[in-house]
Amino acid sequence: MKAIRFHQHGGPEVLRYEDAPTPQPGPGEVLVGLRAAALNHLDLFTRKGDVPKVPLPHIGGADGAGVVAANGPGATRYPAGTRVFFDPGLSDGTCDYCARGEHSLCERWEILGEHRDGTYAQAVVIPAVGGSIARYWVDGGTAPLDVLRPWLEPRQGDPFEAAAFPLVFLTAWRMVVSKARVLPGETVLILGIGGGVALAALQIAKHMGARVLVTSSSQEKLDRARAMGADVLINHKATDFSKEVWGITEKRGVDVVIENVGAATWAGSIRALARGGRLVTCGATSGPKPDEDIRRIFTKQITIYGSTMGTRHDWEQLNRLLAARTLRPVVDRAFPLEQAAQAQTLLEHGEHFGKLVLTIPPLS
Repeated sequence: MKAIRFHQHGGPEVLRYEDAPTPQPGPGEVLVGLRAAALNHLDLFTRKGDVPKVPLPHIGGADGAGVVAANGPGATRYPAGTRVFFDPGLSDGTCDYCARGEHSLCERWEILGEHRDGTYAQAVVIPAVGGSIARYWVDGGTAPLDVLRPWLEPRQGDPFEAAAFPLVFLTAWRMVVSKARVLPGETVLILGIGGGVALAALQIAKHMGARVLVTSSSQEKLDRARAMGADVLINHKATDFSKEVWGITEKRGVDVVIENVGAATWAGSIRALARGGRLVTCGATSGPKPDEDIRRIFTKQITIYGSTMGTRHDWEQLNRLLAARTLRPVVDRAFPLEQAAQAQTLLEHGEHFGKLVLTIPPLS
């Protein structure tokens, strides 16, 4: 098969479009012939070497959508030809955390494109369902919760939106709903609108009935966010966003901050919170070691949540909302697979609104 691989860590120039062995599905696994893969900042971290112990050569990419090409022994739920997308977070289903339903805390947690080869390729192997022990009540009965899901054909069978949905919406759902537990009428501040997680968080927070404030250095992105339902726009290039929030809320602050920027915004995020507010973080694209005045945390009695991906239960809830068209991913543009380096460069520069997607030719 054709794939984008890197044999050493570095900049976009280390990405090679080359032949790679086509993986074979083992017991309980499915071979998916990919037609689209969506980019995430995780792809940049693995390529640069910021993620430890990435096996080389490596195929990056967590998100994808395609067609079931083959089933391993025991994988019978999705026949060959079924169009699918999938949760890129893989848990073993047997550890204590999985037994409690906390799959993203699994002791043997893996993410496609980080711990194993991912979706920048014509094919990928993934488990057909979640672990046999990790089961939930679904529609009145117990059932294994699928990692795979059939496409919902959001654009007449176009796989782009299916590929662009899983990682960012699962991450945002866990932040807004499972961790922060946003309530109707609360105020939520989302930093860096235009990125995949931020746009997903905007949709989810509005679905939960919140008043949403968003920041960006781009007026165009802010205007597009308003069209998606954002209530207050803050250009953080023109003003200190935390001071702006303080004025907008009449010196109260916001109830929740959705943070994935890191060092560059951390202090401002803490200042922007109301007493008893909640900050949820899932990343640190500007650096992992911010300056922090701990006194602001305990005097305002702030709660800080770390959040990574989500559980099978989160995944099932999200897919119901996607099926109802309540939530919908935003796709900025698509590149051919062989132009993955150009796509990653665009992602690094932040010159996009929504998800960047790679188009992948079918397996011959």
